Amino acid sequence: MPDDKEGGEPNYVKAAFHWQYNWIAMAGAAGFALVSGSALPLLLGAGLEMIYLSTVPQNSRFRRLVRSWSWAEQKKQRQASFDSLFQELPPEMRLRYANLAKACDAIRDNYKHLSSTSQMFAEQMESKLDGLLQSYVRLLNSAFQHRKYLNVTNPNTIRAECEQLQNDLSRQAAKVQDINRKRIEILQKRIEKYDKIRENCQVIDAQCAAIEDVLQLIRDQSVTMHDPQQLSDHLDSLVKDVEQTEETVREVENIFTIAPLAEADFENGPPARSRISN
Repeated sequence: MPDDKEGGEPNYVKAAFHWQYNWIAMAGAAGFALVSGSALPLLLGAGLEMIYLSTVPQNSRFRRLVRSWSWAEQKKQRQASFDSLFQELPPEMRLRYANLAKACDAIRDNYKHLSSTSQMFAEQMESKLDGLLQSYVRLLNSAFQHRKYLNVTNPNTIRAECEQLQNDLSRQAAKVQDINRKRIEILQKRIEKYDKIRENCQVIDAQCAAIEDVLQLIRDQSVTMHDPQQLSDHLDSLVKDVEQTEETVREVENIFTIAPLAEADFENGPPARSRISN
């Protein structure tokens, strides 16, 4: 599969070089050279290869073929990522997805009865439904991971430890104070992280419920649909909301990386206690 250049454009020259028919031709030239005991087939093959690599990658039909390869590979990778996320979900979340997938199937079936002039809405709907189902699984997975963190983290213990360190500072040597101030800063960041993740989990839960509600509504409306454009608009609005929620989730997940801070803070010496309990 060809590598992508900047901007996502496939490397057509590399794709042409690695195309199986090109390898067959090169192997044939090498075979003729071996059988004939002459270097002429190799020289001729090298010349033809240069012409091939300078012309075929510029051919529009070949470029479309390479783009189809890239698209198929990307689709395969997205499906593998989707399957991996889905397998991590607990049974109750898998059941929620199954129920939502049934609603999407019902919407697709109802759209099949549209007139030929309205089939363009069916094609748009198919792509949007697939995208929403994938987003739904990503959100469910994020909610699951968030809850695992919340279940093993006790914010009251962290706050108590932070308060104890602050109370003991005045009775400690200067160097110990420096180390424990850094520990206090890290503990405060952990508390902040806990609060943000708890809030984020509530946002994800609300967005998942919204996806379920809107798609169930669209399913009900699609039974006796009169205006497919209106249903398409409902989906467009939902897609935008989901994209914003996913962006919020990514931002929260990217904000809290305390490892670099911890390494920098303790560069000159270990903390007074190596284990920070939850």
